[in-house]
Amino acid sequence: MVELDKVCINLGQQALFKEFTLSFAAGEIIGLLGPSGCGKTTLLRSIAGFTPIQSGVITVNDRCLACDGQSLPPEKRNISMVFQDHALFPHLTVAENIAFGLRGQSKTEQRRRVDELLTMIHLNDLANRYPHEISGGQQQRVALARALAPKPALVLLDEPFSNLDPALRHRLAEETRQWLKQENTPALLVTHDETDAQTLCDHYGTLTASKIQFANPTAA
Repeated sequence: MVELDKVCINLGQQALFKEFTLSFAAGEIIGLLGPSGCGKTTLLRSIAGFTPIQSGVITVNDRCLACDGQSLPPEKRNISMVFQDHALFPHLTVAENIAFGLRGQSKTEQRRRVDELLTMIHLNDLANRYPHEISGGQQQRVALARALAPKPALVLLDEPFSNLDPALRHRLAEETRQWLKQENTPALLVTHDETDAQTLCDHYGTLTASKIQFANPTAA
């Protein structure tokens, strides 16, 4: 279970979220819609541990990540984040990018997990390519695989398809939903595009004045 209970977040002197509350179960994919500047990315950064919260509680699987003035650092939260610009390491190959979050595991375990994910995203033949040698859609597949590699408790998706053309972004949203369900990994998507949310999410809603107005759930 992922829970945000009465979370307050300020950005400078601006109060972006006041007693924001959200909860969803393991394996669920939730989408938050909103225009640029409404605080969507800041909310994700707070969950990931990059931006502090002023008050409230953030828990994942009954583990407190932030509460009562205390906050776990990002590297101890077991949360992965996927960005719209891929954020791949240019000096690492596709396989090495995916393996980046597996550094505490043996080489055999890393190789097994990387091979499993390369098969899942259909990029086995590109394992030794560098990011600049593959397409934008392929780069985003690698970014998603890298996020899933350590089997995180939660994946945060910050408008991951916005730089892709409409046909490709729809197909990648469908594939991302399939991969998340296959891994049984909960995810929170923020986007300004309702089609992305409809395609990817189990439930989605509009973020307005720190509250969510949920739409009907999408088809499973």
